[in-house]
Amino acid sequence: MVLKLYVAGQAVLAADAPNPAPSPPPGMQDVANSFLGWGKWILLVAGVLGFMICAGMMIIGRRNRSQTAVDGAAGVPWVLAGLALTSLAAGIATVALT
Repeated sequence: MVLKLYVAGQAVLAADAPNPAPSPPPGMQDVANSFLGWGKWILLVAGVLGFMICAGMMIIGRRNRSQTAVDGAAGVPWVLAGLALTSLAAGIATVALT
């Protein structure tokens, strides 16, 4: 009995479920593009500001404040990773949905 249920469950899971391509609601394509463009611009500005803050911390912490310099240097990979994730976001989302 359990084996029959297992086989029946596998057959249901193996069946192809409908998988339509993504399509925007009517009139929303331009609005979505505007919001995505604004988000990218804001994150780009935040990334540049983040690099400047890290550089400032490294400059200020050069003498007698070594922990500040270390924190600034440790922030650089985080800013870079955030910018990389921002630039790859559309590709990652597309791959995840296909």
